Amino acid sequence: MTLLHLSFYSAFTLSSLGLAFHRTHLISALLCLESMMLSMYIALSMWPIQTQTSSPTILPIIMLTFSACEAGTGLALLVASTRTHGSDHLHNFNLLQC
Repeated sequence: MTLLHLSFYSAFTLSSLGLAFHRTHLISALLCLESMMLSMYIALSMWPIQTQTSSPTILPIIMLTFSACEAGTGLALLVASTRTHGSDHLHNFNLLQC
């Protein structure tokens, strides 16, 4: 395993561990999701270079588009939940209540 692969795997693992263990605020969960998407984007961008293919792939651009949509949706949910509940603590949200 090269140093490049180790850095991508460790970045993804650390962000998923942060998402699993530090879920007190919605903004921290959103930041962990964004770091996971960023590490996946960098890994997919470097994949054609590692496999030495000459044709560029469109997959990193599509994933970057979905990541931007996910960030916009997450921030809209953050603003809406802060306005209705008064804070972004995840334990204040009750999914069974309308």
